[in-house]
Amino acid sequence: MDGIGLWTLVRFTHVCGAVLWVGGQLALSAVILPLARRQFPADVAGRFAEAVGRRFGLLTGVLFLPAQLGTGIALAGHRGVTWASLAEPGYGRILAAKLGLFTAVMLAAALHGWAHARGRAELARALAVGSLVGSLGVVLLAAALPVT
Repeated sequence: MDGIGLWTLVRFTHVCGAVLWVGGQLALSAVILPLARRQFPADVAGRFAEAVGRRFGLLTGVLFLPAQLGTGIALAGHRGVTWASLAEPGYGRILAAKLGLFTAVMLAAALHGWAHARGRAELARALAVGSLVGSLGVVLLAAALPVT
């Protein structure tokens, strides 16, 4: 047994970070916030949702996003990925798709908060579902990146 190398740990951190972020987003959107809406009066549920969303956004900005970007850039540099190679088949295209989808998910999550604050419940719900589905795609693409 050769042991676990540095790049295996970096990739593991990258994939685990994506999985934890998606799990947190899914738990909030599908379990915690719907329960809060059912259990609390409307004004309390609204404040609770706003506070939880703000904290998750802060956690995303301080922990998950830097971890994803840092490990992603490190893995890309290790693999010799350049901007031009993002169009090439294999690692480059998978990474480009993951980056594009990750950006779309972050945008949808931010717009969800905006729509919710403006009282546009249907739009907020559609953005939440789109963000969750996109998040699952990000995790699948992160797991599909070849090892080395």
